[in-house]
Amino acid sequence: MNTSGKGKILIIDDNEDVLFALNLLLKPHVENIRVSADPAKIARFIEQYRPDVILLDMNFRRDAISGQEGFAWLQKILEIDPQAVVILMTAYADTGKAVQAVKAGATDFISKPWEKEKLLTTISSALQLRASRNEVSILKKQMTALYDEPAGEIIGESEAMQHVFSMIAKLAGTDANILILGENGTGKDIVARAIYQHSPRAGEVFVSIDLGSIPESLFESELFGYEKGAFTDARKEKPGRMEAASGGTLFLDEIANLSLPMQAKLLTAIEKRQIMRLGSNHHIPVDVRFICATNSDVYRDVEDGRFRQDLLYRINTIELHIPPLRERGNDTILLADHFVHRFAMKYKKNVQGIAKEAQNKLLAYHWPGNVRELQHAVERALILSDGNVLRSADFILQPAQNRNWKTSESLNLETLEAQAIERALHRTGGNVNKAAELLGITRFALYRKLKR
Repeated sequence: MNTSGKGKILIIDDNEDVLFALNLLLKPHVENIRVSADPAKIARFIEQYRPDVILLDMNFRRDAISGQEGFAWLQKILEIDPQAVVILMTAYADTGKAVQAVKAGATDFISKPWEKEKLLTTISSALQLRASRNEVSILKKQMTALYDEPAGEIIGESEAMQHVFSMIAKLAGTDANILILGENGTGKDIVARAIYQHSPRAGEVFVSIDLGSIPESLFESELFGYEKGAFTDARKEKPGRMEAASGGTLFLDEIANLSLPMQAKLLTAIEKRQIMRLGSNHHIPVDVRFICATNSDVYRDVEDGRFRQDLLYRINTIELHIPPLRERGNDTILLADHFVHRFAMKYKKNVQGIAKEAQNKLLAYHWPGNVRELQHAVERALILSDGNVLRSADFILQPAQNRNWKTSESLNLETLEAQAIERALHRTGGNVNKAAELLGITRFALYRKLKR
């Protein structure tokens, strides 16, 4: 056992000889030890002494062998400290009790008389578990401080956005996994946070990870964590984002960026509700609600073999499409006015609004970068403007030929038809009936064209 100077132990047993023997055996290996024959003092010890590991006898009345007292005190301990690491002890051990102890929340179970080396190994493992739980607790607090902020107001009066609001309201009472689809800059992260803040897990941690910004070699360590020595730079153990999110919500942005091997590992974690850190052979149970997002055509990725269909089924219990800004009509002006107010306060400028000709310019623009591009355009215009109203010349927008929406200079009818069908399906979120209405053809005609 290599834990010298680390960890505080609390031993509760009605046998003074047991207390003396355990104190003598463990003292050289741990930071401090407290012993008591009275389980009624447990609450005070937890509050004042804050033990890392508690060794708890299961029977305190003479001739008692059922262990029910120990289970009762175990529940009280876990009510005080849900992260407590408790090892139950009894002279009347059997397999049934051991299983029952673990199910009741005990970390381990040892019988008396104990084997010295086995006891020391059990204590060492328990101290490591407590240290790990402390790391996770600290990480959760850091994540909460980092991500526990208002979702930001979702602004919009268009029919497309009213559908989004309606879906968020319907999801408020559920714990279902959500897949948010939409182009870059549409506000998928803001919608994810809004779903979280209206969910049953709103009081728990919200952890976000942008899979598009993480090198593939770091995916696994970021998601699942690692043990000390798992790789060259692993100088100490580190919990992963999924472990830190346990009890709360994990937002996986740009989920389509996961490689196929990592998709398989994520699928296993979701199905089994447990993870394994790099360098470990110990499974850690997790309770996570997943909200995922991507700007990729994930269904085409499935067809092309780039995304696992079984993983897609796991993460899209409910699917939510965020419309691009070009399909939101006057929402563009509502958002622009909102950004004008925000940045006028930030830069202390007396800008009251946007002139009509400038509004027309904004409405005519295609916004390939969506809301994010509009925000940047308004901020830049306000900074450079000398007046109290933003005018058309203040807005520097990309020329038409640089727009990144799909277009072509081809006049080939078949090519133009294919582009029209693709845009109609995109605009309707893949709804064939609505796409056919937009194109002015029957559903069956559209099916024939799609097949061709």
